[in-house]
Amino acid sequence: MNQEMPLCELGVGQCATVRRLLTFGSMRRRLQDLGIIPGTKIECVLKNPSGDPIAYFVRGAVIALRNRDSKGILVQCCPTKKD
Repeated sequence: MNQEMPLCELGVGQCATVRRLLTFGSMRRRLQDLGIIPGTKIECVLKNPSGDPIAYFVRGAVIALRNRDSKGILVQCCPTKKD
C-alpha cells in the first residue's frame, strides 16, 4: 500500500503524485501558481549535497524548493516500472 509522505523524502529519480497541500497563506498560493495542486506529477531531479534545496520537475519546468516548504506537500509515490 502506498502511503502519503512529504515531498522532501523523495529520492532522486523518484516520481510522485501530489495528494494534499498542508501549507497556508502566501506559500500555498505560490505553490498553486507553480502548478503544484492535487493530482500533479512531480519528479525529484537533483538534491543539493547539503540536502537543501531540492530540484523537482513539475509540469515541464524544474523548480527548487526548500525542505521547510516541501514538507508541507504530501505526495504518493508513482508505481515503478518493472522490466
